Amino acid sequence: MLTTQDQLEALYGQPHERAVRKEIPYVNEDYRAFIELAPFAVLATAGPGGVDCSPRGDAPGFVRIIDERTLAIPDRIGNNRIDSMSNIIAEPNLALLFVVPGVGETLRVNGRGRISNAPSLLQSFAVDGKLPRTVLIVDVDAAYFHCSKALARSKLWDPAHHVERSRLPSAGAMHRRINGATFDADSYDRERVERMRTNLY
Repeated sequence: MLTTQDQLEALYGQPHERAVRKEIPYVNEDYRAFIELAPFAVLATAGPGGVDCSPRGDAPGFVRIIDERTLAIPDRIGNNRIDSMSNIIAEPNLALLFVVPGVGETLRVNGRGRISNAPSLLQSFAVDGKLPRTVLIVDVDAAYFHCSKALARSKLWDPAHHVERSRLPSAGAMHRRINGATFDADSYDRERVERMRTNLY
């Protein structure tokens, strides 16, 4: 097992100069384009209770660029576990990974989070009259893009490699395995379409 930084560096060597130089402390014009076109991002946080990695998705551009050092992300209705938000209250450091459908490169933003429920800010993110619970403000510390190797290896955007949903257990079946045989998985799955229609926002 590798246990020291020296061991890691002896094995991996030094990063290419380009890999270092692509990290900048703000969102430039190119990185702005990724954020504005991304309908999906992953939010990583850590706190006293452990780490969390949470999906965030909405219409492209749902992450608002306030300025080159500040982002704003609406927190839409969810499961109310508030794992990410609890972590940010205790430890503001976070990371975001932006994904654009069909594009191999991804964009990483590291920064520090603050949580706002200012009425005017919530109203500015309304969808069909429905407001987010809060808005996460991100103070950007670093931004850089990842090359397309990971997505190329995964063939993520190749329809020939897409997985039929029936190959995995349904959400209802997963709930039943955890909660016991009395859980009505069929009703849960049957009502899913209506829940998705009425509870996205």
